[in-house]
Amino acid sequence: MLDKGVLRVIDANYNRFKEGLRVAEDIFRFVLEDDSCREKIRVLRHGFDDIVKDNFLKEGILTRDSESDLGRRTDSLELRRDNVFDLVYINLQRAKESLRVLEELFKIVLPVKVSQLKSMRYQIYTLEKEILVAYPEKFKIKQ
Repeated sequence: MLDKGVLRVIDANYNRFKEGLRVAEDIFRFVLEDDSCREKIRVLRHGFDDIVKDNFLKEGILTRDSESDLGRRTDSLELRRDNVFDLVYINLQRAKESLRVLEELFKIVLPVKVSQLKSMRYQIYTLEKEILVAYPEKFKIKQ
């Protein structure tokens, strides 16, 4: 059995990844009606389940303490978004960050899956570039 704290980190980042990609996927589906980008995101989201869900989902859920989680509070930066394109960008960042955290933890808990997580992170890097090229007038990344 893994350390409870490690399981909580895995669970939080599993949820962060899935939620981040779902936001982006729904914007491509309903707002931009771009089935190509939507499908790429959907494939990533479902492929991710094969790595984490099948190995740690139940144990992670059992370690949750949502009521007293220190990250539960929302800060003022999280409340500021200019448009749905900001949401896509921010949620892709969230997904990449969660993959990186999981990559590092999996080096300890499930090394055989690290390369899959890394590959997924690089797929998001590529997707990000494709989106910026396809929609240059919509996605204006603030420096």
